[in-house]
Amino acid sequence: MLTNQLQRSLTLKDAVGVGLGAIIGAGIFVVTGVAAGISGPAFLVGLFIAGCIATCNALSSAQLAAQFPFAGGTYDYGNRLLSPLFGFSAGWMFLISKLSAGSVVAIGFGSYFYQLTGLGTPIILALAAIVFLTIANLLGIKKAGMLNLIIVGFTILSLLYLVISGVPEIQSQNFTPFAPFGIYGIAEASALLFFAFTGYARIATLAEEVKDPKTTIPKAIIITIVSAIILYGVVSVTAIGVIGFEAMAQSISPLQLVANQLQTPFIQTIIALGACTAMLGVLLSQILGISRMLFAMGRNNDFFPVFQKTDNKRKVPAIAILFTATIIALLTYLGTFTFVLASAAFTILLYYSITNIAALKQVKQDRLYPNWVPVLGVAGCLAMAASLNLTVILSGIALLASGFMFRWILHRILKSNSQ
Repeated sequence: MLTNQLQRSLTLKDAVGVGLGAIIGAGIFVVTGVAAGISGPAFLVGLFIAGCIATCNALSSAQLAAQFPFAGGTYDYGNRLLSPLFGFSAGWMFLISKLSAGSVVAIGFGSYFYQLTGLGTPIILALAAIVFLTIANLLGIKKAGMLNLIIVGFTILSLLYLVISGVPEIQSQNFTPFAPFGIYGIAEASALLFFAFTGYARIATLAEEVKDPKTTIPKAIIITIVSAIILYGVVSVTAIGVIGFEAMAQSISPLQLVANQLQTPFIQTIIALGACTAMLGVLLSQILGISRMLFAMGRNNDFFPVFQKTDNKRKVPAIAILFTATIIALLTYLGTFTFVLASAAFTILLYYSITNIAALKQVKQDRLYPNWVPVLGVAGCLAMAASLNLTVILSGIALLASGFMFRWILHRILKSNSQ
């Protein structure tokens, strides 16, 4: 029996909202342009490949979360089905990558909102967003979930408005040549786009706060990943069709460029606001996910035990939430460590490789899907890992080694204090 359990308040709708909030962010507003530059219109094929691999990983996560509906996601599965070191590896990599990514998203929101309103400065707006979302988290998971649904709802509506406005303006010639950079361009684009889809795992990280988790979590993860793939697909087809892949590749905000070509009322403002809410949604999900990972690791003495404490009234890990917000705010103000961001691809692939390996260790009666699902998931992760730059791999290994050193020191301190 676990101590300091969290409260199960999230419905299916809330869980899907959390997953979509983590996925529909910089990926759809920025990374689609980068992928277009890498592979041309054929990045749509890369999108499909990335979606298939992400779906296999998502099904593995769903299967595991249904059996182990506790905070921490892959950290918890690795501990239970593999070994404490596998679990810690997943948890540590999640923390360092998401903390750094959180600051990047906050800065992105500050920049977008400043361009839209001219208020304050980008850094002040970024810090204000962190404070606002931290307060929402401290008020309880149900209130944070409601806020997330509002944020995600506006983002999705803005993207659908772009699609409806852009479809009549699609030019077929913008899809030729279809694959100017060949199969290697498509492969590179698929690896890049895979990382944009990985936010569905936030549902598993929050599993301890989901109602009826055995049925709700698998449904939420599947709905999230399928909805995200469809949304990315229709938005990408519209964007290429309206402005072409060269224009997408040359812009840091390709969807805003698409909006600028359209005559629909208020389209430019709505897409700019949609980009702001997308960043807010990702930042909210980062604070949620990181704080719950700290909670789970603190409960197992793999991080400071104080993080397992929950607020008596709202049943949220308040200390972990405040710590998460403080680190993200410091990184936002001082600047993110570039080597941490550079290793993000390695850390994500390691995290999902452990997810799939854990799914393969489940006994037959606990599996919801065929064994080939996690096998394809692992194969996809390994194939993408093989394409990574050696510097990225070495940076990731160095960060993992620092985590093992931290864990060894922490365990020695805790052991000496208990004697």
